[in-house]
Amino acid sequence: MAYIRTVKTASGATAVQVVWSWRRGSRSIEHIGSAHDEVELAALKAAAAIRLAAGQTELDLGLSDGLEPGTLPITSSQMTHLWDGLCTAYRVLGFESVTEGDTVFRDLVLARIIEPTSKIDAARVLGEVGVDATSYATLKRRLPIYAQPSWRQSLAAATAQHAKLGPASLVLYDVSTLLCRRRHNNVCADLSVMPMFRVDAQVSGAAAA
Repeated sequence: MAYIRTVKTASGATAVQVVWSWRRGSRSIEHIGSAHDEVELAALKAAAAIRLAAGQTELDLGLSDGLEPGTLPITSSQMTHLWDGLCTAYRVLGFESVTEGDTVFRDLVLARIIEPTSKIDAARVLGEVGVDATSYATLKRRLPIYAQPSWRQSLAAATAQHAKLGPASLVLYDVSTLLCRRRHNNVCADLSVMPMFRVDAQVSGAAAA
C-alpha cells in the first residue's frame, strides 16, 4: 500500500516522501521535498497527497472529523502474519531456546531480515511491523554479549542440530563484499556493461560442531 511518510534529514529539515511499494525489504520511494518549517511541511504534505491520489477521488467514510480530504493520518501499521511466520521459523530453528528467550536479539535479527538496515534503524522497521522496539541504549548494552564466541557457537550448534549435521566444515561466501572491477579499477555495479571484469570475494571458513 502506498503511503506518505516524513523523515528527518541530517541538516535538520523534514523530508516528505511517497512510498509507492515495499517488496522483499526494498522500497520504491519518491522524494517530494524538504521542509524547514511547519508551513512548508503542510504544503509538501498536501502536494504528496495529490501525487498519491493521482486524480482518484477519496471514498468518504465519515472519519475525517473536519480534516481536509486526503489528510487522514496513518496512526499505526501491522504485519502480523509476516511477524508470526518469522517468529515461528526463529523458534523452530532453536534460536529462541539457545538465546534463553532474548527478545532484543530476536527483534534485531528479524527486523533486519524484513529490511536490511542499521541497528539503530531497526527500531523504525519494528515500528512499521507493529512491534514495540527496545531502546537503542538497551541494544548497545547487549551487543558485547552477542559478540562473544560462545553466543555465536550456540547459534551455530542449534542450526547444525536442526539440519542434522554431524562434524562438518562450512565455507561461507560473503557476497555483500563482492567487487567487480574493470581493467582500470573502475568499480561498476552493472555487470551487463562490463565486458571485462574480475571478482574479488572475501571467503571465510567456519566450523560447525
